Amino acid sequence: MFYSPLVKKASLITFDAHKEDCDKNGYPYVMHPFYLAFQMEDENSVCVALLHDVIEDHGDKYSFDYLRQQGFNEDIISTLKLLTHDTLIPYMDYIKKIGENELAKRVKIADLKHNLDSSRLDGKEFNKSVQYRQALSYLTSL
Repeated sequence: MFYSPLVKKASLITFDAHKEDCDKNGYPYVMHPFYLAFQMEDENSVCVALLHDVIEDHGDKYSFDYLRQQGFNEDIISTLKLLTHDTLIPYMDYIKKIGENELAKRVKIADLKHNLDSSRLDGKEFNKSVQYRQALSYLTSL
């Protein structure tokens, strides 16, 4: 993982945003973005991995403007916008837009793989596993 003042800031925001969240198996949710971040190799991708669910899950407290004010560059902000799913947009249309951005694609592939890891649910599958497998297949084929 890449360490820098900006990554530290992303880590603190992520921890604060998800500090009371748990995943479907009761683990602290914050483990998920950190797991993705440790797979990334540069500052932007680590920041995006850490922050990828912050706006979607906690948009009441955090915004893209807030992240911009904290010093995150436009590449990070625009990638986070792509990764923040607007439920009015069909899921595969959302995935296709992600496929047009290399950074978003890299983080989303890691996200989908982690979401499809059935060991996170004691061997069970997520409700959206079929959809996630379709998305993963699409993104990895690009």
